[in-house]
Amino acid sequence: MSPRRVPAGSDATGRRDRPLRITVDGEPADGIAGQTIAGLLLAAGRLAWRRGPSGAPRGVFCGIGVCFDCLVTVNAERDVRACRRRARDGDEITTQSRSAEPTPPPTDSRTPGTEER
Repeated sequence: MSPRRVPAGSDATGRRDRPLRITVDGEPADGIAGQTIAGLLLAAGRLAWRRGPSGAPRGVFCGIGVCFDCLVTVNAERDVRACRRRARDGDEITTQSRSAEPTPPPTDSRTPGTEER
């Protein structure tokens, strides 16, 4: 997926750009009607907007809705694939994170009062 767009004046179909504005984690981002959320984020220079379980940054991987690397929350709906969902004016996008589960503290298997001497 490329963040580049064909300028409306060069589009043989006679398309007219209709601007839209969404917010991503509270910050405004401008786009064009018809862009996917992933396309809008890429065009805004954001290559990653989620962290995987390992902490590695994630954004668009497949671009066709198969891999689930581009998940975002849209208008309080979690796990929306940004590459499949078209941006709508006023959408509120929140990035998601799947951080690794914290490792529980080690447990002492010995019975209290039976310390080794």
